[in-house]
Amino acid sequence: MKRLENKVVILTGAAGDIGSAVARLFASEGARLLLVDRQADALAALAAEIGGDARYEVADVCTVADTQRFAEAAVRHFGGIDVLLANAGIVGQVGALLHDSDPESFDRVMAVNVKGAYLSLRAVLPHLIARGGGSVVLTSSVAGMVAVPGTAAYVTSKHALLGLARTAALEYATHRIRVNTLNPAPVRSRMMSSIEAGLSPEDASVAHQAVLSTIPAGRYVEPEEVAKAMLFLASDDASFCTGSAYLVDGGITAQ
Repeated sequence: MKRLENKVVILTGAAGDIGSAVARLFASEGARLLLVDRQADALAALAAEIGGDARYEVADVCTVADTQRFAEAAVRHFGGIDVLLANAGIVGQVGALLHDSDPESFDRVMAVNVKGAYLSLRAVLPHLIARGGGSVVLTSSVAGMVAVPGTAAYVTSKHALLGLARTAALEYATHRIRVNTLNPAPVRSRMMSSIEAGLSPEDASVAHQAVLSTIPAGRYVEPEEVAKAMLFLASDDASFCTGSAYLVDGGITAQ
């Protein structure tokens, strides 16, 4: 029996490196996927690659209308919703100290990373209640547990997700809805490459080595490793896990 056999899963941020890895793994475990992102071409290609029950919706998680639309699309296509993976996120400005940072960039990061997760939850929760329970995973970061200078907006947004998850976990526990955050170390991805370039514009390899020096495991986490941890939280294997932050951080927070 596959671990997500016939489970209906909404995945936001599906076109990114983590999202794509999650989509492939969850499909192999029997999930019926609704892929959500703003990148139409990438979504279409991913859905075609996965095949089967995979569908997609081009949507902006920052808007009430779009989050309601993709929740309703999942119910219309598949008959209900079992899992929400609120994975959409951006980095924003990198390298500036707080007093030199751009307020508009801060607002944008909070809109996507925090409000986007909140609106996705808000849209999907009634359908999880109707289903008799389910699992929600919010993609946070090790930056949701520790500070990273030069990334105030990103760090703030990722810390905020734990508060959102814990509140929702308490409010919906009696509905058998589990809500957790997944907090990976720096991931080998396009996003991490952009962070390195922002931290060290003249030579991104300098930032790369500096970040690596903070990871006891000595490497970045692979998107597929993040996907496996997310699979655990989404599946019935994590039936008593709620309101917590799950680290895939290579030992960073053990220091």
